[in-house]
Amino acid sequence: MRWHGVVYDVGRKMTGWSANWRPDYSPALVRRELEIIRTDLGANAVRLAARDPRRLLDATAYALDLGLHVWAGPELWNATASRTAAYLEEVAPLMEKVRRRAPDRLVFVVGNELTFFLRGIVPGRTHAHRTRLKEVGPMIRAGRHQPPLRAALADLVKAVRHAYDGPITYASLPFEQPDWGLFDIVSVNHYRNARSAATYRAVLDRLRAYGKPVAVTELGFAACTDADNPEFLGSLNVSPLGMAAAVLPGVGRLVAPRVREVHERDEPRQARLLTGQLADLERWGVDGAFVMSFSFPLAPYSPDPRRDVDATALSIVRHLGRGRGRRFPGLPWEPKESFDALAEYFPPTPDPSRPLPAAAPAPRSRLDQGNHPNLGPRLRAKT
Repeated sequence: MRWHGVVYDVGRKMTGWSANWRPDYSPALVRRELEIIRTDLGANAVRLAARDPRRLLDATAYALDLGLHVWAGPELWNATASRTAAYLEEVAPLMEKVRRRAPDRLVFVVGNELTFFLRGIVPGRTHAHRTRLKEVGPMIRAGRHQPPLRAALADLVKAVRHAYDGPITYASLPFEQPDWGLFDIVSVNHYRNARSAATYRAVLDRLRAYGKPVAVTELGFAACTDADNPEFLGSLNVSPLGMAAAVLPGVGRLVAPRVREVHERDEPRQARLLTGQLADLERWGVDGAFVMSFSFPLAPYSPDPRRDVDATALSIVRHLGRGRGRRFPGLPWEPKESFDALAEYFPPTPDPSRPLPAAAPAPRSRLDQGNHPNLGPRLRAKT
């Protein structure tokens, strides 16, 4: 497998005013965790995602300096296609400047599951509405989401190609059918569970038929006995009041959220499922895989099963809330058994020097002549 690594959140947010998924963010913490991903976990690649381009660019530059392949995705969730295109158009020249540090090791991820994360593909003003409206399911089964999705992706690719000359991809859902001719790598967020097991390999075979490198940009399991429960992919097992209190500045350090339903913790099962799926992907000829995810601070661990939100989280480290770990002193987490299983599974000497495929031809514009916009007030206002 050419790329093997993890998804690393540098600060995703559903909207500009909603809770940040990395409330523990600091540049020093991000850099230390990226070092651990490279050296202790043994990954040769990392998929970075963030709403704030400054966070993303800093993490991308440091990860490249460590020798990692980086798949970087600026994500302006719940915006319209036109607003997202403007956002990417301003980020692209900055990402191109970073790419020159390691031209063969950076992939630009132009979007993530946009049928639901972009406004306007299917009905619903918010992500929650779009995933719950009854009319959305029949619309998707009929394929009516495909034309607006393809049109939006064409605009986003054009916005990126104005200034970015490296490989690009899109983290798709299994039922989405983008025009993969626009992209250098075919990517899918593909979780294996009771709902998807019967068609899991068929999806990969269909994508491999395009003749391009194929990557699974998200896969993962929870750390409990029903680790492959598909419900864990769409919601956090925590009471709404406890979650609201936990994300408030200052209050979160004093409140331990309570779970909605107790699930028995089973870290060995998570580890077995992850390594088993990676072995299958490698056997089936998949070129890259990213485990979801490294950490998720919004789902803290507790020895009390009634408060162990981490048991149903997909992360490979358990966040300790107010505590500090022993294995990596000073950090707010401890590795799960899946961390060690992945460290043993990944090749002992990752080779980050293997070149990526050449980028597809791109439309040219004035931006290609060096007249690139800076990270100005308009972008800062959005993020």
